[in-house]
Amino acid sequence: MTTAKKRYSDEELAEFKAIIDDKLALARRDYKDMMSQLDNSVSNDVADTSPTYHAVEEGTEVQSKEDLLRMAQRQQKFIKGLEAALIRIQNKTYGVDRVTGELIPKERLRAVPHATLSVESKNARRH
Repeated sequence: MTTAKKRYSDEELAEFKAIIDDKLALARRDYKDMMSQLDNSVSNDVADTSPTYHAVEEGTEVQSKEDLLRMAQRQQKFIKGLEAALIRIQNKTYGVDRVTGELIPKERLRAVPHATLSVESKNARRH
């Protein structure tokens, strides 16, 4: 009778940490770029164009800023999820489904490294 593995090995955790570190660096860079755009530090100003075009551009700009703000908020949430995953790696609890206590498959963790639920647990919560 084999006992189900209750946690990933230190080597496996190191592999996941490398994946998360890479994704975290990219996510932080993207977030910083979004915030720069929102702060108008990267500006493609239309001040020297015709008034009619400027009015249309202002409406588009407001929509774009709202979209950018939503994307930045999602990115910030993603960063927090990745940071929490790093803490779980330190605590050696990474990759454990928080509902069932079973290991989340490696394929899922490679695709969604901040996951705390297996696909089955996630789907079960929706019903």
